[in-house]
Amino acid sequence: MSDTPINLDELRQRIDQLDGDILRLISERASCAQQVAHVKLAENENAVFYRPEREAKVLRRIMALNQGPLDSEEMARLFREIMSACLALEQPIKVAYLGPEGTFTQQAALKHFGDSAISLPMAAIDEVFREVEAGAVNYGVVPVENSTEGVVNHTLDSFIDSSIKICGEVVLRIHHHLLVSETTRRDKVSRIYSHPQSIAQCRKWLDAHYPHAERVPVSSNAEAARLVKTEWHSAAIAGDMAAKLYGLEKIAEKIEDRPDNSTRFLIIGSEDVPICGEDKTSIVVAMRNQPGALHELLEPFHRHQIDLTRLETRPSRTGVWNYVFFIDFKGHRDEPRVAAMLDEVRLRAAELKVLGSYPQGVL
Repeated sequence: MSDTPINLDELRQRIDQLDGDILRLISERASCAQQVAHVKLAENENAVFYRPEREAKVLRRIMALNQGPLDSEEMARLFREIMSACLALEQPIKVAYLGPEGTFTQQAALKHFGDSAISLPMAAIDEVFREVEAGAVNYGVVPVENSTEGVVNHTLDSFIDSSIKICGEVVLRIHHHLLVSETTRRDKVSRIYSHPQSIAQCRKWLDAHYPHAERVPVSSNAEAARLVKTEWHSAAIAGDMAAKLYGLEKIAEKIEDRPDNSTRFLIIGSEDVPICGEDKTSIVVAMRNQPGALHELLEPFHRHQIDLTRLETRPSRTGVWNYVFFIDFKGHRDEPRVAAMLDEVRLRAAELKVLGSYPQGVL
């Protein structure tokens, strides 16, 4: 114990030295990013600065090289913020998301693009699509499926008539909390606000703890948090970002019924993404209304050994009792075996649309 102060002082000096090294290296990286911007602009005045496949490769490389003690995902998150700040020196990214401010979709946008991105809330999913299509923003972020409550149909339907492409994905662990304001009378809570899906994801917990409280669905969890600020007898189900934004207190944490509750979000943009090596492709297929149509659709996937990760059915807008299939699978459309499979499906289908090939979510 007698030599602890000496060792502690030496360790602090070592940390100070390392901090200086880290600062110098980050500054070098930022300068290099600026040089990249100059080179790109010299070659093409309409240069694209954000490359999803490049960023996915960098983050996967960092995770592979990491030897601890920080876990690989935490290390990748640190590099994500460094990359976000460096990219902002080249050209700040504008990202539209399903708002309002404080939603899980905003949290997903920041997780994927980092805090240096300019995030803009939109009132509806189709508004996110319109902003991207009009070129007002570089990318959009929209929810597509939840592990508990299933797909977000509005997002799927928006792809049918849009030229927008899927450029990436991000999966967010969803933790719901019961929030109150400083004026809430906690023993008199008779109304609980939240988005309908969040209420559904916490149904069992609500049945056990607030069986008589009115469950009021609203447009978003952030809106639920805002409403609680004005009422003394209500509470909200929302996440950390909404709690912080509206200054609410958590009286119960992680109240979701399933501990693995998560939501998948899609990154949408206007450009195709090259191969990164660990890719997904999303397509929408309309089949002719005849016996065995689904088998005929899926047979080429089996024969070419393409791994399906999702298959959803939606009613077609072109005819009664006709359906379209939304399919996600591993691989990139430019890979030979994937291209061959798609050619076969195209011959069998009434219509096939490739929504995009993109890197599998890293974080």
